[in-house]
Amino acid sequence: MSFTLRKPVADDAVELAALHVECWKQTYTELLPQGFFSTEHAEHRLNLWQRILADPNPAFSLAVACNEQEDLIGFSFAAPCTKDSVDVPAGIDRQLYNLYLLNDQHGSGAGQALLDAALGDQPALLWVAEQNPRAIAFYQRNGFSFDGQVLDDPTAPLITDLRMVRLPV
Repeated sequence: MSFTLRKPVADDAVELAALHVECWKQTYTELLPQGFFSTEHAEHRLNLWQRILADPNPAFSLAVACNEQEDLIGFSFAAPCTKDSVDVPAGIDRQLYNLYLLNDQHGSGAGQALLDAALGDQPALLWVAEQNPRAIAFYQRNGFSFDGQVLDDPTAPLITDLRMVRLPV
């Protein structure tokens, strides 16, 4: 499996939104309520990616991974921490908001390349589903550890998000 990385452009919004939904379906379907993947959910993802890709904010770090046919297979997005982030350790001002890869691309190196494109070796925080041991192991290999912060989403009651941080060296 070969892949290339590039910066997404505004014309990628539709494909990126569909990829975002597909990655969630592949990863979390059993943990989400029936009907979660509604038309409104897909429209929300499209609106989200249209807004992000229309914003030339230099603090955004975005990357997409493409297969040999130029189809999107994964993406990453990092930016400054939100204002509502609580108890952020000193020296951390970046958050990895998204890193998703189609299941058949796991082990290809694309996930690592996407993480490197989004953050390099910068200190950062991220939220990961407690029920996703593969992602947890990936982030631990990349220097992240749990800091005790927990987040429950009422729209996804079977998913518990745990915060991981990579502290400055």
